[in-house]
Parts: sequence; structure tokens; C-alpha cells
Amino acid sequence: MRSTLLPLAAFCIAITQRAADAGCTLTASGGDDAPQFLNAAQTCDTVVIPAGETLDIQTRLNMTGLSNKNFNIQGTVRFNPDIDYWTGNAFFIPFQTQVTFWLLGGENIVMNGGGTLDGAGQAWYDAFASNSSLLRPIIMTVFQAENVLVENIRMINSPEWHNLVNEGQNIVYSNITIHAESTSDNFIANTDGWNVYRSDNVTIKDSNIVNGDDCVAFKPNATNVLVSNLDCSGSHGISVGSLGQFPGMFDIVRNVTAINVRMSNAQNGARIKAWAGPNVGSGIVQNITFENFIVDDVDNPVVIDQCYMTDADACAEFPSNTFIQDIFFKNISGTSSGATVASLACSPDGRCSDINVDGLEGLSAGSGKRAFKCQNVELQGESADLFPECTDTSND
Repeated sequence: MRSTLLPLAAFCIAITQRAADAGCTLTASGGDDAPQFLNAAQTCDTVVIPAGETLDIQTRLNMTGLSNKNFNIQGTVRFNPDIDYWTGNAFFIPFQTQVTFWLLGGENIVMNGGGTLDGAGQAWYDAFASNSSLLRPIIMTVFQAENVLVENIRMINSPEWHNLVNEGQNIVYSNITIHAESTSDNFIANTDGWNVYRSDNVTIKDSNIVNGDDCVAFKPNATNVLVSNLDCSGSHGISVGSLGQFPGMFDIVRNVTAINVRMSNAQNGARIKAWAGPNVGSGIVQNITFENFIVDDVDNPVVIDQCYMTDADACAEFPSNTFIQDIFFKNISGTSSGATVASLACSPDGRCSDINVDGLEGLSAGSGKRAFKCQNVELQGESADLFPECTDTSND
């Protein structure tokens, strides 16, 4: 039986500004504005950054353990691109060796106001081009938080991921604009829109994303996630994973729905990716729905990849330990950039099961004859009949 995502908006009713609170209004100091921003977060129920003001954040922001706070950001919070400082002082996130400018945590937190979070990423893009080991910060990490609403905010030019939800519960993002763009020849690498990690009941909706990596990615132990009404351009898709990367770890992604997504000029549309090879972990992907996607100039509109970042020989000898079950690709239409409209590459021995394809008749090849690529997968659903080469588990 299909699981139903829990309603996530009800908690917002309880997050209100106290009537007696006059709030704190911050203006630029001409120096490092992190200390005044941190102090306001601790002492004021409402923190206002007026339109036209730009806070220059030169040192890291630890805003964990907050309760009943409203950040009304009408102006700009800009993270000064002092690479030497941040490489030694940004908060370390052990998963996939990440760092972040800002930890935001606690309970009953609202961030809104129509303003901008600016990662000042250009210096980072240029530096990364000559130093691929450079750790680049995430703009904002919602960390160990419950009942958080982020709405009507613009995020630009993060050095790496724009958002990480880490150990959160009941988190909602609504009406977010994300835009990453390089003014040089150096690419905006790894500028994911959102990564959801070890979190439950997360909603990401009604947003526009232009970036250079996953639009949204569901990382290990992301459960009960709803993504809806997104417009993604330049991305690597709406992605489950990657999973099974680390030995000794069991990764779970369960009960995820991504619905009403427009994907253009992208590598992938709806994607599931898991590692194979020696010394990797294991896990399960279960009850995932990708529905009502419209793709335009997308290399691979529909993807299952159980050999992610693994060469073919290692994948054959050491298949993925991540099981993929109860997957639904529904009503996906539009045009790929080439002939391939779906690439479903599963590991052998039943590691993929109950893979359903429905309403894929509207998927067209950008060039050549429309093709499905299949390996170790037996498709179910009404669209399986359109591609008989994918209905036999012996297919390579």
C-alpha cells in the first residue's frame, strides 16, 4: 500500500510573532555584521533586515537552539568571500565532507521577507577550478531543527550547496528563488538547490531554481518528503541519492513524492543513484513517486543508476548493496536532448523490484529513434508495453 505523506503546513499556524515584541532592526555596521546578527537572534523574537541593507557576514553564524523566532529578511545577507578564513572556520558537516557558513536550528522558526542570501560564490568558483580539494561552504544548513518555515527568500551564488536540511523535522521551503551563475569560464560546480539528510517530513514547493547540480537530492535517511511545483534549469535532476557510498552504513530513503516539476537544460530529470563496487555501504530506496514532470532538452529524463561513480568491471564484480523497491515514474513528458528517454540500469539478483512506468507516451527523443536502455529490470505499468525490451529481467 502506498504511504501517505503527513501534512506539513499545519505547524505554521503556531509560529507567530509575539504581540509585545517590537523586534530588532539591523543595519550594516561597516565591518563584520555577524556579531550583531547573532546577538539579535538570541535576544529578539523578530529580527528585521530592512530593504536596501546588506549585512556583511565575515565570520560564521551558529544560530542553533533557537525558539519562536522570526527572521524578516527584506535586504541582503552576504557572506564575505574570505576563502582563507572560511576554509579554517566554516562549520564541518561529516557527511560527504561538507562545510557551511550558517547553522540554523531549534524550534518554531520562520524566515521570510523577500530578501536575499548571497553566497558570493564567484571567488569560490574560480578558486575551485585550480584546487578541486577546496571545501566550499553551504549558504545555510537547517540543523537539528523542528517546525521551520523558510518562504519568499532569494538565494544566489552559493559556493557549493545552497541548502542542507540535516536532522530536521517538519521543515517547509516555499517560494524560494535559487540562482547560481558564473561570470568567468569556471563552472558553478556542486551548487545543489537542496539536500535532505537524516530528516523527516520536509516540503519543498513553489520554487524556481537555476544551478549546476541536483535541483533537489534526497540523501541518506530522508523520509516523508514532498517536492512540488518546481522549475529547475541547468541541474542534474530531482535525485534520490547518491546512496551506499560509505562502508558500514545502511542508507534509507523512503516515502518521497516529487510532483509537478519542469526540468530544462539538464543532465537528468527523475533520478535514483546508488554506489556499487568494493567497500561500499548498503541501503534501501522504497516508495518513491516522480509524477507530472515536463522535460525540455534533458539528457536522461528517467534514470535508475545502481553503478553510480563505479566502473563497469567493479560494478559487475561487486553489485550495489542498495535495494530499490516500489518506484513510480508517472506522466513524464517532453523531449530529451538525444535519443535516450530513459536509462534504467539495475544490479542483478532482484535488487530492483516493482518499478512502475505509467503515462510515458509523451516522452520524445530530441534526435534519432526514441530508446529505453535497460539492465536487470522488469517494468510494470501501462507504459511497459511500449518498450518490450525492458520487460525481461535477462536484458542487458
